[in-house]
Amino acid sequence: IEFDYCTVHSIYALQELGYETIIVNNNPETVSTDFSVADKLYFEPLTEEDVMNIIEKEQPEGIVLQFGGQTSIKLAKFAEAKNIRVIGTQPKWIDAAEDREKFDEITDKLGVKKPKGKAIWNTEDGVMEAAKLEYPVLVRPSYVLGGQGMEITYDEMQLRKYLDASFDRDPENPILVDKYLNGIEIEVDAICDGENILIPGIMEHLERAGIHSGDSITVYPSQNISKKIEDTILDNTEKLAKVSGMINIQFIAYKGEVYVIEVNPRSSRTVPYISKVTGVPMIDLATKCMLGHKLKDLGFGTGIYKKPNIVSVKV
Repeated sequence: IEFDYCTVHSIYALQELGYETIIVNNNPETVSTDFSVADKLYFEPLTEEDVMNIIEKEQPEGIVLQFGGQTSIKLAKFAEAKNIRVIGTQPKWIDAAEDREKFDEITDKLGVKKPKGKAIWNTEDGVMEAAKLEYPVLVRPSYVLGGQGMEITYDEMQLRKYLDASFDRDPENPILVDKYLNGIEIEVDAICDGENILIPGIMEHLERAGIHSGDSITVYPSQNISKKIEDTILDNTEKLAKVSGMINIQFIAYKGEVYVIEVNPRSSRTVPYISKVTGVPMIDLATKCMLGHKLKDLGFGTGIYKKPNIVSVKV
């Protein structure tokens, strides 16, 4: 439902700008399958073959991938290979956020801290890496789909069991093994126009770090972080936002320092919630930024938006 909200609100913004809109969706339980939302609706799976058939028939000016969750963002490489114009964040930057080695290079170059860790391709390498990092370690699939299979492991037996099962299920992609930092998890959804960013709000997770953001209890505005940490989060977001449109970043505040654990070059499940509690129409702004409009001209300014004097909790 959260990505559905994003899709529908993006359609509204595109229509306001005078575009004919097409939705490709194969989830019969969602609102965007109501054919009155877009000008055309294709009730098809988001596979390369099915999407290509639609593109050949409709010849669109471009495709928007960042509002359909991980399933649609996975089509970026395919779109690039077929010379299909991706509106918003380009496939090269989507890949850089999703591919652990490329992401590590970027964070090192920018001086952004992250927990020590590595992408591994087999169980034995994972066990060796965990011994170097010292337990507990956080393990998760790279190119993660909806928080599937993130786990904190406390010893070798637990880790082996996790890795064996993961590589059985998906031998094509590596597993990320990171030192687990027991700090406060912080999340931001930001809008970027290629020059400036707007962060509608900084959200703080109630549970320990490592609980998937779709499952965690989130408090807005954050209650336990200092001005210094807030400034570092804004600075890191500005450095990392090589995007056009939406970005979701998850941080850990640990012993007075800020570490980046994940960057998603797309809208996240928290977008509808943070849009409503802050009054910032995030998807509307992001869609317009993807088409070349600037945040400064859209009436919400840049930096961290600080308006509501209420505390909201997402459960």
